[in-house]
Amino acid sequence: MRSMTEEGHAGERNTDARAARTAGMHLPVLTEEVLSFFEPAPGFRCLDATLGLGGHCEALLRKARAAGVRDVQVLGMDRDAESLALAQIRLESFAPAVHFRHSLFSECAGALAGLGWEGADFILADLGVSSLQLDCPERGFSMQADAPPDMRMDRSRGKSAAELINSLSTQDLRGIIRNRGEDPLAGRIAGAISAARDEGRIRSARDLAGVVAGAYPPGRRAAARRHPAVRTFQALRMTVNDELDELQSFLRAATGLLRPGGRLLVIAFHSLEDRAVKLFFREQAAGCRRPGAAQAHACGSAAALRILTGKPVRPGAAETSVNRRAASARLRVAERPGA
Repeated sequence: MRSMTEEGHAGERNTDARAARTAGMHLPVLTEEVLSFFEPAPGFRCLDATLGLGGHCEALLRKARAAGVRDVQVLGMDRDAESLALAQIRLESFAPAVHFRHSLFSECAGALAGLGWEGADFILADLGVSSLQLDCPERGFSMQADAPPDMRMDRSRGKSAAELINSLSTQDLRGIIRNRGEDPLAGRIAGAISAARDEGRIRSARDLAGVVAGAYPPGRRAAARRHPAVRTFQALRMTVNDELDELQSFLRAATGLLRPGGRLLVIAFHSLEDRAVKLFFREQAAGCRRPGAAQAHACGSAAALRILTGKPVRPGAAETSVNRRAASARLRVAERPGA
């Protein structure tokens, strides 16, 4: 019989191997489109606020090297310690041009200050869940996972989705599913989840997905283009990770960090996130915080941003054919005037 220590090391090796395979298969979305807005120059400071497995960061540094710009530096941040560790391995060949920080992306101002950087020339945030998180069953993000629905991007803090499900009232669950999942059947779904948890029938993410699907009328379930539980899982994940509030805090902080001519890029996968980015860019481009204000509003404040993408940039058919997870990606870009 193996000792507990041996079993622990074996578990770590299995997790590392699985994560390494996932990293090898990881395809960052809209990479060419992101690169089209990246014009490296000597002394450039870049922030990859959601480093993930490092795909976008690697592409940026390769473009800089190809252009003969060797002193570009990148700070890579991520709240997921497992992703961050794999990204460090992936980006070893670019040391010491890459710095790493295990942190929420809303804490980017402090992270830059810790490096002695006064600002950044290029800031990227790729929102949503990563391939590593989806493909590791024990993380509980996937509707097919046999593990409890955890869904925390940082497993060292906060309540899991399972804890939320077991502690929230039916009314609170309904509000989360309706407001963050935008599911018109939120009431039926919340009632079904409450009944199932009280009967002890939700032991895994797969169980939860089945309960949600069962709350749909047969006709609507058969006609659905996606699994009926997709929006409920998104709503729970966004609540567990406080994603919308984090996004607002990040957008404010990142805008203040941009150097003149610096660019802020955000890739969103959820309509609520994309809408938040669109409205924030519009407000900052108007030069005041009143939605709908004209560029030269009477408040007299200068616009903080200039929008470079009138409509969000979407992936082409070639990308979605090899990476179906890219289909819902939307890229918006804004620039700080004054370069």
